[in-house]
Amino acid sequence: MTTSVVLSRSGVIKCKAAVAWESSKPLVIEEVEVAPPQANEVRIKIVATSLCHSDLYFLYESLDKSLFPTVFGHEAAGIVESVGPGVTEFQPGDKVVPLFLPQCGECRFCKSPKTNRCEVAMKRHGQKSTEHCRLTCKGKKLQQFMETGTFSEYIVMNQMAVAKIDPAAPLDKVCLLGCGVCTGYGAAVNTAKVEPGSTCAVFGLGAVGLAAVMGCKAAGAKRIIAVDINPDKFEKAKVFGATDFVNPKDHNKPISQVLMEMTGGGVDYSLECIGNVECMRSALESCVPGWGVSVIVGWTDLHDVATRPINLMLGRTWTGCLFGGFKGKDGIPGMVKAYLDKKVKLDEFITHNMTLDQVNDAIELLKKGKSIRTVMRFSPQ
Repeated sequence: MTTSVVLSRSGVIKCKAAVAWESSKPLVIEEVEVAPPQANEVRIKIVATSLCHSDLYFLYESLDKSLFPTVFGHEAAGIVESVGPGVTEFQPGDKVVPLFLPQCGECRFCKSPKTNRCEVAMKRHGQKSTEHCRLTCKGKKLQQFMETGTFSEYIVMNQMAVAKIDPAAPLDKVCLLGCGVCTGYGAAVNTAKVEPGSTCAVFGLGAVGLAAVMGCKAAGAKRIIAVDINPDKFEKAKVFGATDFVNPKDHNKPISQVLMEMTGGGVDYSLECIGNVECMRSALESCVPGWGVSVIVGWTDLHDVATRPINLMLGRTWTGCLFGGFKGKDGIPGMVKAYLDKKVKLDEFITHNMTLDQVNDAIELLKKGKSIRTVMRFSPQ
């Protein structure tokens, strides 16, 4: 479907979006209407958006069917097209990254260095309504996934959920910082607080896991063990700093036991980047008693996670994080600068470039483990 952008006299933009009308069905390229920004809102032209496993999880696996119809996508970068009343931080032409984890800057959570949660955002996300959504298709309001919805050529966001970035940043690269790369990298440097000379294990070598490997290396880890059942990903992990590779299928004993034996008693840090509760337990039990730290990074809400109390009583720490502990407005500009300064890799995550019309092809690639990140534009470059 070819859809040109049309701006009406009322300020409504007609453009292209990939709409998920129902769970577990292919996305449909539709013409949508994007309302003008209201007070404290900005309208953004999405230049590049990538496909994250979280999009797949909520499309295919989540039990929450109240999401639909929705526009998925939450890892993107774009340019401010217009701003609503009360917006002073942004102006048309600014390069930005939309945030699924907003930062109002005023609540007790935003003012605390201990968390990247935002009280205002938590209340908005808990409402489960289309009140703050500005997308319409065929007369029906569409939800914006995580209040972003970047599989639409234009979106409207509250200004607290937008980060302004360096105008020199290539949007088709820094879009990856909207979720996966910051999530994995930050889990290592912000949450685990990996120390120089330490030994780490990263479970799962998707984009988040590879970013966690990169974070462990940046923090000075001496040994980084990459764990995955897909041996094709091991060479890619080496690019980001992995020193050892373990495929659980190659062993007839628990992976935690394998790692304990490899390291003489356990790793200092482990990061679970899959979203599998059994792997979460394995990651914890791979840690050395006394000071080992295990971070839950992968998302799931389908099952409880459990371990025997002694595994914690012996001195291990079990924790988790969202978005790698980064406060979005503060953290993303710094990560963009790190990329521009060649201190953080982004290009190496991108295995495919497509247009939004090919979104279902991108989904199939990710489902089959044949891609790390696919970056999509709304028209060919």
